[in-house]
Amino acid sequence: MKKIWTLFLLLAFLTSCDHKSKIEKEVEEIPINIKVERFDKIFYESPVENLQNVKNKYPYFFPSQTPDSVWVNKIKNPLYRELYSEVQKKYSNFEKVNSDLESLFQHIKFYFPNIKTPKVITLISEMDYQNKVIYTDSLVLISLDLYLGKNHKFYEFPEYLKQNFEQNQIMPDIVTSFSVRKIPFGSNRNLLSYMIYAGKQLYLKDILLPQSTDANKIGYTPEQITWCQENESYMWRYFMEEQLLYSTDIRLPSRFINSAPFSKFYLEIDNETPGRVGTWVGWQIVRSFMKNNDVNLQQLLQMDPIEIFQNSKYKPKK
Repeated sequence: MKKIWTLFLLLAFLTSCDHKSKIEKEVEEIPINIKVERFDKIFYESPVENLQNVKNKYPYFFPSQTPDSVWVNKIKNPLYRELYSEVQKKYSNFEKVNSDLESLFQHIKFYFPNIKTPKVITLISEMDYQNKVIYTDSLVLISLDLYLGKNHKFYEFPEYLKQNFEQNQIMPDIVTSFSVRKIPFGSNRNLLSYMIYAGKQLYLKDILLPQSTDANKIGYTPEQITWCQENESYMWRYFMEEQLLYSTDIRLPSRFINSAPFSKFYLEIDNETPGRVGTWVGWQIVRSFMKNNDVNLQQLLQMDPIEIFQNSKYKPKK
């Protein structure tokens, strides 16, 4: 009997792998022409007398009310030129990023066939860490100055922010920006809604970035992932006992959803926790829902958070 059960599990595993490989083979066959324009290089390497030509080609980077003297001073500023030099050292070879972009947009095209593949433009954004990537209908803007590596000398940010200033966060950040356009938030502002919304965003990364690690998808260290896995049942018990899921307390997003050095259970262990643990739990709920329901990706992204939770059959691992 034991041998039969082992054989059954092996066949199930092989069938699952074969199904996944078929999807990935279909994805790989999708023709994608990624056009990356290095605006960072164009801006800083163009002679000042050619500034008007640059402005004509990229008008969306040059507000009409800003005089040319501002741009000329920026081109000549030693600090900005040093930042530009650091970006070029890191990204003189862009082949790895190009390859990752191609794979990502093949996956996007597979699951969202009506989406037009955008033009990708790299730039230097003066350390605007809240807009590392901007995804619009026709453009994806990537601020390369925010992907130089967490220990770069230019970064004077808290550690919880710097840990995601790595090259491996470019694709997850693109998906995050893309997801804002595909996932409606809804009218509810309770903790559960925030958790499920974040869980949908992370599940979208499961689908569009299948080769990425869970740590990279959520922007955690491996140790922070391990902490969440080992404390999943305790976190869930806390949310339930404190009756937080349906609470609309405006402090809850900052405690459990938004970027922060740690989460705020108001317990002695707080300093040991990663920030945003509510997003991680929401991710597990969405994963459980998709495992236990016959729903496609498009349907999931539009579904009500309460319906997802109630049909998820979610049980935290002990």
